[in-house]
Formats: sequence, C-alpha cells, structure tokens
Amino acid sequence: MWYAGIGWGADGYEIVAVDGAGAPVAPPNRFDGTGTAEPVAYLRSLAERNGGDLIAVIDSTNGVVDGELMAAGVTVYRADPWDVAPRPAFGSPPATALAEAARSRLSRLTRLSLDSGTLGGREDQADADIDRGAPVERELIARGRCIVHAGRAQPEVALTFDDGPHPVHTPRVLDVLRRYRVTATFFCVGLHVRAHPGIAARIADEGHTLGNHTWSHPYLPDLGRDEVLGQVDRTAEALRRATGETPTLLRPPYGGRSPEVLSWLAEAGQTTVLWDVEAADWAMVGAPAIVRNVVDGTDFGSIILLHDGGGDRSQTADALPGILEFLLVRGCRFVPVDHLLASVRVPTQA
Repeated sequence: MWYAGIGWGADGYEIVAVDGAGAPVAPPNRFDGTGTAEPVAYLRSLAERNGGDLIAVIDSTNGVVDGELMAAGVTVYRADPWDVAPRPAFGSPPATALAEAARSRLSRLTRLSLDSGTLGGREDQADADIDRGAPVERELIARGRCIVHAGRAQPEVALTFDDGPHPVHTPRVLDVLRRYRVTATFFCVGLHVRAHPGIAARIADEGHTLGNHTWSHPYLPDLGRDEVLGQVDRTAEALRRATGETPTLLRPPYGGRSPEVLSWLAEAGQTTVLWDVEAADWAMVGAPAIVRNVVDGTDFGSIILLHDGGGDRSQTADALPGILEFLLVRGCRFVPVDHLLASVRVPTQA
C-alpha cells in the first residue's frame, strides 16, 4: 500500500507519497495556484501506478479535495487535530506528517465516503457544537447578523452555491441562471478563487452576490480565533482582488459553528448565512433526487443550499433547470441572501 498526505497552504497544495516502509515513492510535489484538477489527477495516477493501492489523507482543515478524489476512485481518509502534529500558523499539518499518520496508525483515522462527506464520523460532535452555539445564534439572528431563513410572507427564496468557483461546474451553473434570468449567492473557497479569479469575476459581473466560504473549507470549531479570522481574511482579500468587492456574508463550511466561532465572526463584521433547505447534492444522489429534495423542502423565505464545487457537480447543474421551473411556477422570486436579511426572524422550535 502507498500513502499520500495532502497538505495545503497560502499558495496551494503539497503532496508527499510513501510506501509501507515509509520510503518516498515520488518526489514531494507542489501545486501552487492550480485548483484541484491537477492534484487530483496526480493522485489518481499514483493510485494507478500501484494497482489502485493508494490511500490519500487530508486533515480536518481541508475540505476542498476529498470529494473530487473519491469521485475519481481514490480512497480518502481524514486525520483530526489529535491524530497529527500541530499545524503551522496558517495551513495544514505537513504533507509528510499526514502520510506518516496513515502509514503508521491508519486505524485511528476516519475513512471518508461520498455518503458521509468530509466530516463523516464527527456528526455527534458537530451537533453538540451547534447546540452549544444556539443561544448566540438566536441573538445574532435577532440582530440581523445571522440568518437561517427569512419570513414566510413574501414569495422570495435565495438560491446559494458553495465550494466554487470550479472551472467546469460553475460556468454551467451560471449559464443556466442566465438563461432563466435568476440571481443567486455564491459562497466561494479562497483556494479556488486564487486558482480561478476570472470565474469569480464572472459571477460578480453577471449580477450575483459573492460570499466567503473560508480559505480551505475547514471545520471551524477545530480552529482558534486567529486561525478562523485568517481563513476569513485571506478569502476576503482574494475575492476583493478578483471582483473589487469585499464580502461580509459568510457561510461556515458544513454549517459548523460553536458559540466561540459565531462570536468571532460577528466581531469581525461577518453575517453568518445558514440554510433551511438541503439538496444533498454533495452526496451525488442523482439529478431527480436533487430536484425533489429542493422543491419538497422549499417555502417562501427559504435559503437553498447547493454546490458548484468540491466534487463532481454535473448532477447539480443537470438538476438546476428543474428546480427553477418548479419554483417559478409556484410564484417564487429568486433574490440574493442580503435581500432576505431584512425579513429575518428567530426560527421557532420544532
């Protein structure tokens, strides 16, 4: 078996691959400013060289490559903060440390699947963090600094897309939105904006709103205050360079939040954007199921979560016309998230 650690930093990715004895099977490889296609292709080629016997390892601060790797047939494991050496001030643990963690103590790591997503196995912890943050979340909603959905009186919904920009899927999504004359909100990952600034600029040029989705798509409750704000600030700067605007809307990856994270974001001037309609398109459930999930769950004031990056999003692009046609027939108007903020209310308990 070969083991490949995938590290990330301010410029891109580093991959280190070793065999079962810890010897390198290829020189360390850097992918700066390339997006995900090249590192994914490289890891797939390593797997093919070894007859498919390759395990790729990310850590919990990296939610940008595992979906595409699994879609390409590569086995992926996740290391959590207690599994690897301390992180640098900005970036993941070294790729070498991640490869060694898999080689020497694979049983302590978590195997990922498209069904479970990057946070597979940590759902209970994520739910507990959200529960702890509920009082802060309610207070921020009342102040207009957090939104789950808007009021239900007006026939308005917000269509949102996470994890882009992607060089293939985002343009497809934009083409559909332009054809139907619909505006949306795109929550962008900084590493992807750095790799594809022209696509981010197109999103803005076509009248859509851009939001911040952090630099590397980490589980934010794993990070300290400076790390969280570093993720936010670097992404904001990348978006400013690409579009001329600095966003103040932020969606935490996976919706991961705690009282500390919510407070840090609010203190930094960010409005946290959540959702009440989950399409589950990240799990690649098929275009018809994506359409059903959205149209069955949407009410006036809803915020709909879809994805234009982070994996193979061809099903999302295929589903989008059906979603739009169903909701337009219902009389829904599609508006950016910031338009909904004026009618925010505290959600009632079920």
